[in-house]
Amino acid sequence: MRSIYLRITQPVIKLMLALTWSLASLQAAQAGETPIPVEKFFKSAQFRDAQLSPNAELIAFLAADNDNRSMLVIMNSKGDATPTVIARYSNLDVIFFHWVNNERLVYGISEKDLGAGEKKSGSGLFAIDKDGKNSRQLIDRFVKAGAPKFRLLPARTRFISTTGNESSDDIYVGQDSTERMNAGVNLFRLNTRTGQTEIVAVPPHSIDFLFDPSGQVRIATASKNGITSVHYKENKNTEWVQLYQFDDTVEDGYSPVFIGTSGQFYVTARNGKDTAALYQYDTKSKSLIPNPLLALDGFDFDGDILFDNQKNKLAGIRYETDAHASVWFDEKDKKIQSQIDALLPNMVNLVDKGRSQDANVRLVKSFSDTHPGNYSLFNVDTSKLTQLGVVNPDIDPAKMAYRDFVRYKARDGLEIPAYITLPKGRPAKNLPLIVMVHGGPFLRGGHWNWTPAVQFLASRGYAVIEPDFRGSTGYGKKLHQAGWKQWGLAMQDDLADAREWAIKQGYADPKRVCIAGASYGGYAVLMGLIKEPDLYRCGISWVGVSDINLLYDVSWSDTAGNAWTKYGMPKLIGDQQKDAEQLQRTSPLQQASRLKNPLILAYGGADVRVPLIHGTKFYDAVKAHNSKVEWIVYPEEAHGWGLLKNNVDFWTRVEKFLDENTAVK
Repeated sequence: MRSIYLRITQPVIKLMLALTWSLASLQAAQAGETPIPVEKFFKSAQFRDAQLSPNAELIAFLAADNDNRSMLVIMNSKGDATPTVIARYSNLDVIFFHWVNNERLVYGISEKDLGAGEKKSGSGLFAIDKDGKNSRQLIDRFVKAGAPKFRLLPARTRFISTTGNESSDDIYVGQDSTERMNAGVNLFRLNTRTGQTEIVAVPPHSIDFLFDPSGQVRIATASKNGITSVHYKENKNTEWVQLYQFDDTVEDGYSPVFIGTSGQFYVTARNGKDTAALYQYDTKSKSLIPNPLLALDGFDFDGDILFDNQKNKLAGIRYETDAHASVWFDEKDKKIQSQIDALLPNMVNLVDKGRSQDANVRLVKSFSDTHPGNYSLFNVDTSKLTQLGVVNPDIDPAKMAYRDFVRYKARDGLEIPAYITLPKGRPAKNLPLIVMVHGGPFLRGGHWNWTPAVQFLASRGYAVIEPDFRGSTGYGKKLHQAGWKQWGLAMQDDLADAREWAIKQGYADPKRVCIAGASYGGYAVLMGLIKEPDLYRCGISWVGVSDINLLYDVSWSDTAGNAWTKYGMPKLIGDQQKDAEQLQRTSPLQQASRLKNPLILAYGGADVRVPLIHGTKFYDAVKAHNSKVEWIVYPEEAHGWGLLKNNVDFWTRVEKFLDENTAVK
């Protein structure tokens, strides 16, 4: 599947003056254009998370009020009635919600204008009827000593799932065990009207669950001592049965995706192939049905089952290759999808019809590489499409840059997937280039969607390449395993090879390349400037790992003493004893004196994933040898920037830093 591009023009939004002017901004102004202000890329969504009620008669969504507070809103799915606000707070934001049934919803609240380190409470959980009546708090927001209030669950309880049963007021909630090495979830069924709870028996150390459309928990995934096991329950009156188990760091297991009322169990599996496909699993014979339902060339299956509850069969599948897409098995659904795609060309259009298969309305979530997203209603009878809301109305898609999927060869011949974004309105030749390194690193980094940081950089004239270097997931076992124990080694080479590829294509000026990234990406920035200083003019590292041993040794990180640290890291990153020499050799902290290039080094003071000590130790070591390091700490932030003011500050600094080191011509 080739990448698709948005080429439709929407009304141009009047732009505000930028807070600061960069060289690129001045050039744009001289050309008669006003640069898009930094804050417009990073402001919070104004409309999001629209969901149909199970019977598809109502729509709920989150929208920003005049004070930019997020509120929960209800309207009918015909789109012909005034929306009704059913949950709104003057100093808090509704941050998530779910339909419990056709009459009732649950939601959580927080303060989006506070950083992670400033928040003194959780989101809690509240239930409310569709008309705003019969509100009830279910989960406390504050951690308190002593017994909780009557029928108010403690703050460490979290929402797990609705039951999916339209006649039930129940939901599932969970409490994480306090055991760090082999954690698990204590599962409860909670009535949203009475507050009564019922303990749900699940296998020990269960961490994830699948519920069938009738609301029964049927699949439980457990993890103990690095071994994953998957368990099945025929019905609520039978015992749990283990289907299979595997060491997911070295073995190809089966990952649960969906279970139907009659026990139709769908999983992802490699089944001897490089990439994982979607299969059906026979729970009676405890075996995989050999022929895959959907196999994707060059991509692991990642997606959702679209199930017809009334007919008790598979209706369609959502999946992702270089972009998201859907396949439908019913001719009516195929026709509806094609009609919507024709009305919204060059967009990913995800269609939802609720649980009512006969509903004459479809909720459509649309997005692209140049469009942050919008929500629409499609009337099946009239074929009319009505727009509900836009995620970020300040962004004009016509001014955004296209993002294309490519594959390039690494120096050892391994094929590396990547996304390349070229600035709009400039010749695609001899551009300043940013090699953007994703975090994780054992995940898929690139997706065909609108990304604030990438689009901001492109708006300032920079090309951006985002490699899914070896170690990344989503593209097959070979690419993933090629990255094991390759921090600072072959994984680093893949980034240099991405740079080389962009230069050979003519896109990039070899003298104006900068490397940037967060978390693992921040580590790669430091290692890149140390290992290959001639390749990169500068580096931008935020919340970055500065030493692999610190990942093991910092006792206050959120991964300290857990199963990943004991069983996963030694296999995938490096063993502290067996690989001691390699970890020393690939430690930016131990080689800080070699880093001479200009560098932005930024951290969150409340980060427990990569604690601030990673930054302070490295800064103390590097500043004696390099006067071109800009040190930034946002005390209230955690593992990334959540506040608009800090995003504006950081990316304004980045813009100035890049202008000084890789000036746009």
